[in-house]
Amino acid sequence: MNTNRQLHRSTAVVTGTVILTAMVALPAYARPDAGAARVSHSTPAADGGRCWLARVGTQFVRCDDLTGNGVSAPGFVSQR
Repeated sequence: MNTNRQLHRSTAVVTGTVILTAMVALPAYARPDAGAARVSHSTPAADGGRCWLARVGTQFVRCDDLTGNGVSAPGFVSQR
């Protein structure tokens, strides 16, 4: 009878140790979704189709799209 209890206890200890080790060794993390591909609807520029970063007023602009998440563009960025 004592051997049976000992077996159950050691099985429980080993199982708990394996579960705790797996939780510490294999942490979960989130990966961002790539999302859909962005399509630019602007026409190719005279500089070979490249769109350089510029500013209009205080906003960053690239390929006729506002960028910069609403952050004010500094004065050294060329103005369009």
